[in-house]
Amino acid sequence: MADNNNDFGAFLAGVIVGGVMGALAALLTAPQSGEEIRTVLKEKGIEIKDRAAVSAEEALKRAEEARKKAEEALAEARKKAEEAAKAAQEQAITLQQRGQELAEEVAKKVKVKKAGEGEAEASESEA
Repeated sequence: MADNNNDFGAFLAGVIVGGVMGALAALLTAPQSGEEIRTVLKEKGIEIKDRAAVSAEEALKRAEEARKKAEEALAEARKKAEEAAKAAQEQAITLQQRGQELAEEVAKKVKVKKAGEGEAEASESEA
């Protein structure tokens, strides 16, 4: 963004300098008296100063608008990041609960299998 402001400032300076140089060239080559030239130069100087002030104000307004948009985008990004973190946390809890359920199921099956093997060995030893 700083490059854009520098580019705009350079462009604005070029326009102002070019305008002043063109005005001076036109005034110096025109058949007017010294008094008339000074009056015209003064008027043109005031006009250029006003234009530069307006351009600077516009640049400040644009910079302020860009700053506001950046703040809004940052707030939106933070909100989305918080939502994503919350969803990930909920998913992790769900997966943890499912893992515990599966572990309990496997433990029950192992117990049942061991109990079944124990009964089979007892039957074999009695026979």
